Amino acid sequence: MLQKAIATPNSLYEQDFYLWIETTAQQLKEGKFDEVDLTNLIEEIESMGRSEKRELKSRLIVLLMHLLKWQYQPEKRSESWRSTISEQRICIEGLLEDSPSLKPLISEVFDDCYQKARLKAADETGIKLNFFPKESPFTLEETLQVSFF
Repeated sequence: MLQKAIATPNSLYEQDFYLWIETTAQQLKEGKFDEVDLTNLIEEIESMGRSEKRELKSRLIVLLMHLLKWQYQPEKRSESWRSTISEQRICIEGLLEDSPSLKPLISEVFDDCYQKARLKAADETGIKLNFFPKESPFTLEETLQVSFF
């Protein structure tokens, strides 16, 4: 049984986030919709969506950076790089399977993610930025394809 919240819903959210989650879930299960702290519930749901987008972008940047390093530093290739490439592909695939509505987003952010990956690759390798192509040498399909590289 949940602890009875003495605080107002908004202050409960600020004072004990976990208890707020438990209380809100219970209120929803019991159909007590008029008691639900809608403002914070909406904020948390929207935050979850933003988090999914951030994770997708972050993983794509790491993947592209490692593909650049793999292609442009063949003498430094390692199992660690191969593992990172594989892990990012698997995680991106999982994100897209769990949230198919993210599929159009990956196409929209691909070029921007490549530019960020290019900067990170230059920083990590010490190679001048202009050594890496301004436009991605990989298509989105190649980037995500398990057999590519």
